[in-house]
Amino acid sequence: MNSRTEENYLKTLLYLSNKDSAISTNDISKLLQIKMPTVTGMMKKFAEKGWVNYQSYKPIYLTEEGRKQAALVVRKHRLTEMFLVKVMGFAWDEVHEIAEQVEHIKSKAFFDKMDEILEHPSIDPHGAPIPNKNGEIPKIDAKALATCNEGESVQVQSVWDSSEEFLRYLDEIGVHLGKKLQIEKKHNFDQSMVVLIDKKPHSFSKAVTEMIFVTEK
Repeated sequence: MNSRTEENYLKTLLYLSNKDSAISTNDISKLLQIKMPTVTGMMKKFAEKGWVNYQSYKPIYLTEEGRKQAALVVRKHRLTEMFLVKVMGFAWDEVHEIAEQVEHIKSKAFFDKMDEILEHPSIDPHGAPIPNKNGEIPKIDAKALATCNEGESVQVQSVWDSSEEFLRYLDEIGVHLGKKLQIEKKHNFDQSMVVLIDKKPHSFSKAVTEMIFVTEK
């Protein structure tokens, strides 16, 4: 059984590897707010388990087994979020912190039953793919809103920032999964956008557009 600390590291490694397959101990340290020597010690342990390819002062890479172990933690988290929304009636901005606690339950049967009750969902409440029980992550064809051009009409597929503040902001302006957006203006100097939502203009910073993933309508 993996420890809670190991599971948190695994999730962080998977998150960072989705941005860049080469991971640095500095990135891990910043994200987890843990001192570098502690991170280094854990990476050496992960290397012994066969979860990462690690050499001092070189980028870290998740192995196939490491990616599977990380995906199984993410599966528990995202299934829990979906259960909280679909079965218990929580809002999408209320579930992340609860799921952070529940995801460390060791019982595989517990999460398999949750999956069965939910009828095997493919995405969580924020549109992120839910890995299957083998640790395989479904591929979703979507792109960051930041990559879109003026005049494009798109549909919200997922949101990568699940913090309460960001999700409540999206609620306030009427953005949810499946919402149609039109890019009215994209400013070259800072890559910010003016986006039409229900025909009303809203200004999005580059940081916001990088957190919203869309598909073509």
